Amino acid sequence: MYTFSSKLRNFSFVLMILGILGIGYGFLSAPKNIEEVEKILVADAHGHHDAPAHKVVPAAHPAESHSTPVEAASVATDSTTHDSTHVAPQAVTHAAPVHPHEDAHAAHQEHLTHVLHQLQNKPWSAVYVACIFFMLISLGVLVFYGIQQVAQAGWSPVLFRVMQGITAYLPWGSVLFFILLVLCGLHFNHLFVWLDPEVVAHDKLIQNKAGYLNFPFWIVRAALFLIGWNLYRYYSRKNCLAQDEASDNVFYKKNFNISAMFLVFFIVSESIMSWDWIMSFDPHWFSTLFGWYVFASFFVSGITTICMVTLYLKDRGYLEHVNTSHIHDLAKFMFGISVFWTYLWFSQFMLIWYANIPEEVTYFVTRIELYNLPFFGAVAMNFIFPVLILINTDFKRITWVLVMAGIVILFGHYVDFFNMIMPATVGDQWFIGIPEIGSLAFFLGLFIYVVFTALTKAPLFPKRNPFIEESKHFHY
Repeated sequence: MYTFSSKLRNFSFVLMILGILGIGYGFLSAPKNIEEVEKILVADAHGHHDAPAHKVVPAAHPAESHSTPVEAASVATDSTTHDSTHVAPQAVTHAAPVHPHEDAHAAHQEHLTHVLHQLQNKPWSAVYVACIFFMLISLGVLVFYGIQQVAQAGWSPVLFRVMQGITAYLPWGSVLFFILLVLCGLHFNHLFVWLDPEVVAHDKLIQNKAGYLNFPFWIVRAALFLIGWNLYRYYSRKNCLAQDEASDNVFYKKNFNISAMFLVFFIVSESIMSWDWIMSFDPHWFSTLFGWYVFASFFVSGITTICMVTLYLKDRGYLEHVNTSHIHDLAKFMFGISVFWTYLWFSQFMLIWYANIPEEVTYFVTRIELYNLPFFGAVAMNFIFPVLILINTDFKRITWVLVMAGIVILFGHYVDFFNMIMPATVGDQWFIGIPEIGSLAFFLGLFIYVVFTALTKAPLFPKRNPFIEESKHFHY
């Protein structure tokens, strides 16, 4: 049986405490009114004379200089973060003329309100990114576990309890994330533009999607997905533990059946989840590859986490039947799914950028212009670094190399989720500050505490799995 070390437990508590303090500071320091925003902008202007605090997003790709006024207005609208000041392109095109001074004052007030919502969204967005990232890591591990069950893999059963320990975070993460979604629906923030009635009233495109993008239907879908994933996690673990005491393989067969059903449910729910919880931040933009792209990101993060936890337990003297061949296989998955993620990243980017359709390309223009470092940095961390390191067969068996690669991959995919969410919620008012670091620290601490506590609840060796002997002697 695994024993949770006091040092690791205390470390998780320290992370959570520091994280709560950081999150609290983020909410307390956020501006409460337009007057505070004006002071912030003035201070930023004095501190950065060469760059205004609120940058203007370019209309679109340079090739769009021949776009129509309506298209240009649409791109300019979509390129900035959506909030309650959002006005549809049609409203801009047909607005009644006003006095120049009144128009300038109204535009200035609209700009200040826009920045106010961005800065108020900042701590919320930081919590949202960290919360969904760690929850989806546990979901990625659960999917990998389900695939091993359905494939009747012979190499992986010695790692099943590690996977089950990591998936123990899924109920905790699901509850916290569901609460966060409810708070969004109750208008505690401005993260989802389509939840704002004032925006919807002036936006025909969002109105046309109102049958799907409405709070009751949205939150019911979220509840169904989270409950479905957690039911599979609960019963698969229960059957796996019962198999240890059984005299036949009846519980293993049950797990095979429910794993097959779960994977079918997951394929559908994951695509819808990615649209609902991430892509709908930009309701004017869509990508048919987005579901696969999000899946590849958290799937490789989940596999990397399995590898990291396994290496830690091996270093502490546990998992005596796990050998370098098992570690090598995990590293191969880390390498392979990293390449798969890159394929999807490039496919999505290249097709949209080359087509140069204003309402589509603005998604990448915003990220390249305002998030240049994290946007291209994620590619370096999630593709270039893993490929250069893990393409070598020998490196896939060296602990310190895998730990280094794992840290870079996990942080790289956190940055990937940051890139997917922040441009639509905080726009150009982003920076890695105390709320972001605090959110990451809190959810990492909670993740460590829940996972390693779960590992103490059952033996780390599933002795009655039908393929356990093959797994124990797995070498190549």
